[in-house]
Amino acid sequence: MATELASVQRRPFCESAMSDQTHPGFRSDSAPGLFRRLGAMLYDAMLVAGLLFMAIIPVIVMLGIVSGWDSIDTARLRSNPFYIAYLLSVPFLFFVCFWKLAGQTLGMRTWRIRIVDEQGGGISWRSAAIRYFAAVISWGALGLGYLWILVDPEKRAWHDRLSRTRLIIVLKKP
Repeated sequence: MATELASVQRRPFCESAMSDQTHPGFRSDSAPGLFRRLGAMLYDAMLVAGLLFMAIIPVIVMLGIVSGWDSIDTARLRSNPFYIAYLLSVPFLFFVCFWKLAGQTLGMRTWRIRIVDEQGGGISWRSAAIRYFAAVISWGALGLGYLWILVDPEKRAWHDRLSRTRLIIVLKKP
């Protein structure tokens, strides 16, 4: 019995949390279009907004306990570089960790999108970080980095190219 348990190969948590729909046998090589990507981004934006709200609560509670509930200075808090860095780390960690550990965010999973490297495997931490910052630039350029999908023959956005990643559609189970 013990040898049977020892021989069972354990899967990482992120891999065991994924369903069979993300199994390599159910992958497609076709890239998602702009509207599918926007749907996933809208879903993820709502999740990140909720996470930011949850990240703010402990800070406000600590300030209320330490300095009193009537004297919380939110203007000073908004200009605090540590607080700003703390809040900016929330979306960064959300996207980079999901991309690296699960190959897709929750919004991408809902819209059946998966991120892979150029060889079709999982992406590295470095690629995930580059992709995040390049995606910010893609939005910062009035969304041109995303609109690039419409003219790119492989339907890759700027951040896909810069991070050497691509998105694929995950097929439904037969």
